Amino acid sequence: MTNLTLTIDEDILRRTRIRALELGTSVNAMVRDYIRQVAGDSTAAEGIAEFFEATRGAGAGSGTEGRSWIRDDVYR
Repeated sequence: MTNLTLTIDEDILRRTRIRALELGTSVNAMVRDYIRQVAGDSTAAEGIAEFFEATRGAGAGSGTEGRSWIRDDVYR
């Protein structure tokens, strides 16, 4: 892994450290994950792509006529 040096406003870094603590992570991990997302190497993006691939052609959409059920039907 390669090291990266950033110059950032002190107030932004302070708020980011607080947010990282709230999330149970580190600023380093947050920046690394963000850069991974920007580069297109996001596990979330992969998961979404897999979901759409799996559901494509499943016939689960509303179709051209729209929904044919009403809310009460779902709860019966």
